[in-house]
Amino acid sequence: MPQRRVPRAFSLPWGSGQILEEAGIEGGLHAPALQLLNYELGEKKGQQAIRFAAYSVEGEMEDRPLIINEREFDALRREIDRSPRLKALLRRLVE
Repeated sequence: MPQRRVPRAFSLPWGSGQILEEAGIEGGLHAPALQLLNYELGEKKGQQAIRFAAYSVEGEMEDRPLIINEREFDALRREIDRSPRLKALLRRLVE
């Protein structure tokens, strides 16, 4: 899987900012990634969000839902462990 640098910019219709952390792995058919988004401009300014993204094996973001197979959980968990702010936000989601 191609390494994607962080932070890096993102832009959505409702706001833009920086991807602060990313936990991604190379899956079988795609590369699933969880991204910590920090909105700096737009209606979401000052907020953080988690984007669940799927990348092609060539490194392009795909326009489809993210599906993570349970056999990929351990590898993705290790990547999330390297992203403490993302992990803290995910913890808030599931606790």
